[in-house]
Amino acid sequence: MCLLVVAWLSHPRYRLVIAGNRDEFHDRPAAALAWWNDAPGILAGRDLRAGGTWLGLSRSGRIGCLTNYRDAVSAPPAGAPSRGALVTDYLSSGADPATHIGQLRDDAARYAGFNLLLGDRGGLHYYSNVEGGESRALAPGVYGLSNHRLDEPWPKLVRTRERVAAVLAGDEPAAEALFEVLGNDLQDSRGARTDSELPVELENALTAPFVRHPLYGTRSSTVVLITHDGRSAVHERRWDAAGTQTGATRIEFQDATA
Repeated sequence: MCLLVVAWLSHPRYRLVIAGNRDEFHDRPAAALAWWNDAPGILAGRDLRAGGTWLGLSRSGRIGCLTNYRDAVSAPPAGAPSRGALVTDYLSSGADPATHIGQLRDDAARYAGFNLLLGDRGGLHYYSNVEGGESRALAPGVYGLSNHRLDEPWPKLVRTRERVAAVLAGDEPAAEALFEVLGNDLQDSRGARTDSELPVELENALTAPFVRHPLYGTRSSTVVLITHDGRSAVHERRWDAAGTQTGATRIEFQDATA
């Protein structure tokens, strides 16, 4: 993922709400949201080049989300493994989020910079392998995560988090309303960052929550609604390089811990 807003224990009906966009090169193949044939307990989209995922759930009530860390300090070491495996490793494990993060720490330096959100019924934890390796359990609240630290005040993250919080203020936050927030393609009027090695046109496009660019942009949007008793509704919409919807998937299930 490249933009996530996560509401943890912040709504009377939903234990966890996630709204996020995945940005990627348009020529990188990916599979739609589905239960995996080779790992039947995992529900996720899939990167068909490296085999991992950016957001996934398990029948056992686990959830994992990944964003890449965009900074010079997060450059990948030689032979770095795919970061998409970080989510599936957790979903397949038997450990709680804090224990899994503790086990990951010794190996985390092998990866390019990343942020992880790992959760189960007992808690939601944040971990990054960049800038000291921050790890913490999240208190109830609404959080934003992009390609830097949790709640880094990037304009598109701040305004998306505020708009999601407004949707959640209602009695029944509709998936359609959250998709509308994620579909905002308004670029920041202040323009692109000046220290980037990317072309200015692409850098400007990245200032919008929904990225439109011929080479790289928002490939999918995901809304996850998990009730306090473990009922999950996962919605995914997929987009082409022009920002036209090419497919949609909705899957509901009750986790096995209920």
